[in-house]
Amino acid sequence: MVRHGGKYQEAAAQVDRTMAYQPQEAIELAKKSAHAKFDETIELHLRMGLDPRNAQQQVRGVALLPHGLGKKVSVLVFAQGESEKVASDAGADYVGGDDLIKKIEDGWIDFDTAIAIPEMMGKVGKLGKILGRRGLMPNPKSGTVVQMNDLPRVIEDARKGRVEYKLDRTAIIHVPLGKVSFEEKMLLDNLTAVMEAVVKARPSGAKGQYVKSAYITTTMGPGIKLDLSTALALSAS
Repeated sequence: MVRHGGKYQEAAAQVDRTMAYQPQEAIELAKKSAHAKFDETIELHLRMGLDPRNAQQQVRGVALLPHGLGKKVSVLVFAQGESEKVASDAGADYVGGDDLIKKIEDGWIDFDTAIAIPEMMGKVGKLGKILGRRGLMPNPKSGTVVQMNDLPRVIEDARKGRVEYKLDRTAIIHVPLGKVSFEEKMLLDNLTAVMEAVVKARPSGAKGQYVKSAYITTTMGPGIKLDLSTALALSAS
């Protein structure tokens, strides 16, 4: 059983575990109960009514957070030929082919997002064991394997706060929403963007209740249950 310290217990005491909070209330409570000395990340956790073993019930996609994640995102692009110049001109932090692949094989992973053009995936594929477990492997389903002409848009999206979500082996989706230091409206806007993206991504094989529960939490804080019907109804409009 996990034993929590005094500050966690104080934060947990502020949360009524029998209550499902409105999104605005939950965000306010998450900010109020944050107790770490650093600027904690606020995260969304969705328990899905899906079977992770069923290929027809997989959920994976991206959401563009209107207010980003509160940090500078470093972007790496696997490219060759003319696409290298396109990626560099678009502001990618690291651009290359065999040189970057070798550098990563040697243990370097100092970037937040990896993008690739299709022609590079034959070589990039061997990095699967390294990048895959860190969620950095370029993948067409997550929009990180793109044609040369799409590189500027995808790089710009990554810088703005492009987050990937996917169903894990326990049927849960985990997504960061921003920092505790963000204004409440910014966090609510980011939450709205994620909920809209996940709802739209409902797979054709999904049966019954799609989202079973939703919680937000800070890096070091307790989970705060969201009123599910209100969370699902969030709309940017």
